[in-house]
Amino acid sequence: MITFLKGNIIEISPTHAVIECNGVGYYLNISLNTFTKYEINKSNIELFYTYLSIKEDSHSLFGFLDKRERECFILLLSVSGVGASTARMILSSLNPDELERVIANEDVNSLKSIKGIGLKSAQRIIIDLRDKISSTSIDSTDQAKSNQNVVYKESIYALEKLGFQIKKTNKIIDKITRENPEFSVEEVIKRALRNL
Repeated sequence: MITFLKGNIIEISPTHAVIECNGVGYYLNISLNTFTKYEINKSNIELFYTYLSIKEDSHSLFGFLDKRERECFILLLSVSGVGASTARMILSSLNPDELERVIANEDVNSLKSIKGIGLKSAQRIIIDLRDKISSTSIDSTDQAKSNQNVVYKESIYALEKLGFQIKKTNKIIDKITRENPEFSVEEVIKRALRNL
């Protein structure tokens, strides 16, 4: 799988970028958040973190300027009914900090204001992600919970790269990390593989 691309940015717009790596041009779908970050730091940008979305009839590459936004994108994909286009739309409207704050505060109205997100979708996103997303806007001294979130995210990402669907692994990983908060990513993945 393609996890990042490093090269020359040939073209960029609020919805896509073309990056040239060793003579090959890659078309990346990007969020408005990534575009804005690029515009601010364009002279220092040459690396995009990526996520390959595979459907029956298409392969789409999504690009992000930081790992955190990619993690939020992957978490959004784990929610039933949220596809890659919807996840990108959410991250075009809210940056990762804002998204984490909205979910932590259970702010349904902010999610509903995003094009394509209705009341039920907004509620589902909050319910599914409120325990998985760690908000930097909330003062938390619970380091264990923060570590648990990291283990959860990395385990989901690793299993997705192994070919398992996020929607299938989401509940299994959630259960394992809740029941075994001391588990490392490796231990979580080993336990999950027994149940997949």
